[in-house]
Amino acid sequence: MLNAPVFPSVEGAYLALLRLASSDYEHRIDARGNAAREVIGVGFRLSDPRQRLPYLAARKVNPVFQFAEALWYLAGRRDLEMIGYYAPSMRSSSADGLFLGGSAYGYTLFNPADGDTLSPFERALDLLRTETDSKRGYLPVLTADELAVADNPDVACLAGLHLLARGGRLHMVCHMRANDLDCGLLSDVFSFTMLQEYAASRLGLELGHYTHTIGSAHVNDRNAERVHQVLNEADGLSTPRQFSFPAMPADAGPDTISRLMVHEELLRTNAVKYSADEIADLDVDAYWQQVLLLFEAYRQIQHDGTDAVSRDVLDALNPGLRWLLAHKWAACAMAEGGR
Repeated sequence: MLNAPVFPSVEGAYLALLRLASSDYEHRIDARGNAAREVIGVGFRLSDPRQRLPYLAARKVNPVFQFAEALWYLAGRRDLEMIGYYAPSMRSSSADGLFLGGSAYGYTLFNPADGDTLSPFERALDLLRTETDSKRGYLPVLTADELAVADNPDVACLAGLHLLARGGRLHMVCHMRANDLDCGLLSDVFSFTMLQEYAASRLGLELGHYTHTIGSAHVNDRNAERVHQVLNEADGLSTPRQFSFPAMPADAGPDTISRLMVHEELLRTNAVKYSADEIADLDVDAYWQQVLLLFEAYRQIQHDGTDAVSRDVLDALNPGLRWLLAHKWAACAMAEGGR
C-alpha cells in the first residue's frame, strides 16, 4: 500500500510511531543539544478525527491545554498572556517575552496578511465554496524568513494544512517539517483536527479523514523513560480504552470563538468562579460548555490552591475528559470525601 496507514484514533497512530522511533529508528541525532532517535518521512491517517485524545495513564495527557491551544489558534492569537498560563514552558520560545512567532500558527492562519482584507483561512473556505473539487485549499505556515533568522528560538514545525472537499466531506492533510512524537504530535493532531472540524462546520460538510505527514519524526532521549512506560501500559491492555466525544455544533463560527474567549479570560484571570449549573446557563452550546468546565477545573487548581476540584464540575464533564483529568491531577481524582 502506498497510502498512509489508517488508524481509528490518534492513540493507535501515536503508539505505532513511538514503537517505530524507539525500536526501528533510522538515525541518532543531536540537534541543538536535543539527543533523539529519528525516522524520516512518515505519516498516518485518522478515519475519525474526532478521536483526537489518547487514554493512556502513563502519558498524563492534559486536555485543558489541548483545548486552550486549539482555541488560541482559532482566535488568531500569538500572545503568551493566554497560552503561557496553560503551558508556562512555552515562554522560553518567545524572543520578547510577550509574543510567540512561528509556533503561533493561528496568527498566520486567521489574520489577514498585509494588504489583504481576509485571512488565509477565510480565503480557503471561500475557494472551497465556489470551486468544485479544488486542490488549492492550501494554508502555508512555515516561511523562508523564519528559517533565515540565525538562532530563531521559534521556527514553525507546521509547514502547512491542506483542505480538500470531496463527496460532501472535508478532508485535511497536514505537512509537518518535524514532530516530537511524545510531546508535540499529540497537541498538533488535536488542534489541527479541531481546525478541520471547525472548517467542516463552517462549510456545511461532514468531517472526512485526517492525514498527517512528518519530515523528521523523533523521540528525545529525555522522554525515553516515559515512552517506555506508555508502551508497556499499552501492551498490557487487552483492548484500548474508548470514550466517545460529540460532534462540533454546525453553527460554530467566529462569534462562537469570541464568546468562548470572553469566558476563558474571566476564568484565567480568576475574575469569575463558575459552578457546573452556571456554565450550563452560559450563552454557548453544550459542546463548548465542556471546554469551559475544563477551564473552571484548571482555575480551581491554579487559583484556589485546592486539593479537590469541585464534584459538580467533574460530574458534568464528558467521561473521557474526566478520566484524563483524574490521571493528570490528583485534585481531579474524585476520591471519596472530595468536594
